[in-house]
Amino acid sequence: MASIIKESERDFQPNPNRIDGFRLLTDISRNLKGINPEYLNFDIRKLNPKQYNAAYHFHRYAEELFVILSGTSTLRTSDGMVIVEEGDMIFFESGEHGAHQLYNHSEKPCIFLDIRSYIGYDVCEYPDSDKIIIVPNGETFKMNEQHSYFDGETDVDSKWQDIARHITDRS
Repeated sequence: MASIIKESERDFQPNPNRIDGFRLLTDISRNLKGINPEYLNFDIRKLNPKQYNAAYHFHRYAEELFVILSGTSTLRTSDGMVIVEEGDMIFFESGEHGAHQLYNHSEKPCIFLDIRSYIGYDVCEYPDSDKIIIVPNGETFKMNEQHSYFDGETDVDSKWQDIARHITDRS
């Protein structure tokens, strides 16, 4: 079945938990119509003047495509900055080379289609703040606190003995 979302049906709402400077708006008409894609994630976004779409980041397990529908913005990537405008398509590969951030330097809103691959999870990395976020649950960690796989696993025998004692006590 085809689902059509008319331009006149767009209902841009602020994304929750955003702070000043990062007040990205998302069209919720897709949700209101009950359109819930399984594999193809997409949204129409509105970036008002003097706002960033997100912190500078890249996806480890997702590709992303922006299509600028109207307006203009400055795009930051690992290669530097470039102006993007109506009609431009911007593809972001997964990994470090796909890092990106938009800033609306103009006096008019920039509206863009944001299409993302989705396999059920992702890890987003934020080079400026040394964070990673586990998607979809939103758990956030600092990269500089990485630990080896066996960190904290040195006393495993005593843990097994405790468990065995509790099992024996219940018998």
